[in-house]
Amino acid sequence: MPETDAAGLPLTGASPRAAADYRQAVSLYHSLHGAPLPLLEAAIADSPAFVMAHVLKADMLLVGTSPEVTAMGLAAVDAARDLPATDRETGHAAAAAHMAAGRFAAAGRVLEDVSIAHPRDGVALQAGQLMDFLLGDSRMLRDRIARALPAWSPQTPDYHAVLGMHAFGLEETGHYARAEAAGREAVALEPRNAWAQHAVAHVLEMQDRRADGVAWMRKENAAWQRDSLFGVHNWWHLALFHLGLGETDEVLALYDGPIAGDGSDMAFDLLDAAALLWRLKLEGAATEDRFSKLADAYERKAGYGLSAFDDAHAMMAFVGAGREAAARDLLAALEAAASGEGDNAMMSADVGLPVARALLAFEQGRAGEACDLLRAVRSRAHRFGGSHAQRDVIDLTLIAAAQAAGESSLERALVAERAAMRG
Repeated sequence: MPETDAAGLPLTGASPRAAADYRQAVSLYHSLHGAPLPLLEAAIADSPAFVMAHVLKADMLLVGTSPEVTAMGLAAVDAARDLPATDRETGHAAAAAHMAAGRFAAAGRVLEDVSIAHPRDGVALQAGQLMDFLLGDSRMLRDRIARALPAWSPQTPDYHAVLGMHAFGLEETGHYARAEAAGREAVALEPRNAWAQHAVAHVLEMQDRRADGVAWMRKENAAWQRDSLFGVHNWWHLALFHLGLGETDEVLALYDGPIAGDGSDMAFDLLDAAALLWRLKLEGAATEDRFSKLADAYERKAGYGLSAFDDAHAMMAFVGAGREAAARDLLAALEAAASGEGDNAMMSADVGLPVARALLAFEQGRAGEACDLLRAVRSRAHRFGGSHAQRDVIDLTLIAAAQAAGESSLERALVAERAAMRG
């Protein structure tokens, strides 16, 4: 009999010891907590033909990381290729290969089929929801998980994980009360579940419940703050709550501390730093030295034209630091990406390039041009991924550009729209 995962699904090529390490790694992956990667490395060292250990390693390393880490993810995809596998595991390996090639829609579709056939496959659900997030597909963020829910119960291992995923999908489709309830239930079951913690934070952000947000992140549950793989993003959410309350000193302390203080070069961490600094700039509270350090990190990272969402945030750093040459290089990379093929070509052409142009125009005093570009793109901005809370920076920039351009009627209309949306 082959070894199995926590749901009883076969794990081809795994010894008992490797399977135990894998099950523990999956549990940590579901919570975005601790150090799952060394467990996967140990499983692979023990059982080199353990296909799902290679796949999960790839899933963790291919998205939102540094070029060096991404290279490790690509090697894991190659290692999984052609290993003996079940149909389910073959689907996972194919999805990882699509991720490696930047074909996120194709990866999401393969994982969708895996989840339909095996609704208790938590790795397929989590990796698939990440693809939906990268594509800005709010309906699939919700429905991918909803389809699998009947197969789960409070008695099944890692039930908190699927609850947390469902909470985020519900939030992104506007079901705020249900999302908050599911997220809080998930955190009650596993306080270290950083994804569920963040799902509730999204609800509180979208409902403009700033004081509630600070309490949720600082007092009601602090378990996410230690050893979290998703820590920077959750600190970012806390900073947004403080920013909404006008507590700029708290925001700057968070930026200089857990958000940007360790100099991470991970893509997700850099874009959180850029998004927060840009909001501070719009509030008149950002400083050029912080932008300069962030721009340095982006220039060291390089690799423009691979992710439109990342590139738009890099432009915030370059514009804020006054680095016109770097901004021009980034625009050239976005233009090249927009004329290419694949998911990122669409994302760059439809959203990334016009947003980057608008940010540069805004900084160069061409506020009217920035308004035109952002008004044209805001209704389709979901196409380059991210969440409603992350893409809100587009609307905030548009309001600031309308003010700078002297378009008081447009500014008034946008402010009224925003107030109505947030209740």
